[in-house]
Amino acid sequence: MSLDDFVAFSSEVTGFTEFDLLGTGQAQSYRDTVAGVVGEQGLAELLSAYRREVTELSDEQLRAEQLTRSVLGDPRLGPLARNIIKLWYCGVWFGLPGHEDTFTASPQAYPQGLLWYAIGANPPGARAPGYGSWAGPPRIPALPASPIPRSLTRNPSAG
Repeated sequence: MSLDDFVAFSSEVTGFTEFDLLGTGQAQSYRDTVAGVVGEQGLAELLSAYRREVTELSDEQLRAEQLTRSVLGDPRLGPLARNIIKLWYCGVWFGLPGHEDTFTASPQAYPQGLLWYAIGANPPGARAPGYGSWAGPPRIPALPASPIPRSLTRNPSAG
């Protein structure tokens, strides 16, 4: 599967544009990380399911529901898809059953994590934020309404 396919999927699941993801400089590294852990075939299965089940839908609500049901809710593909989300936000690959190693994907993964962009802050100890920038709390930008219905994001075991 191509880098473009990986970035398109990643954009859908992270909520960041493809332009933003490519701007981190981590797209190829993250794609290679995923393929290195689960193999090209494992990554291809995930991206094929996404393309087949989700990309043809134009309604955002329907896309979100289908993504949740067909990819994130799949017992085999869901853990991989969720790990890709965590990889983009944190820069860390968390071990999966059968692939237990947890590791930082690249030297720049931590400072380029989407977490820092999402909260409007600089990563401590990794990027000079400028004198006095940590004197106040980060300015968290307003988020658009989630296209995923709240009922689909709740943990059913939490009540």
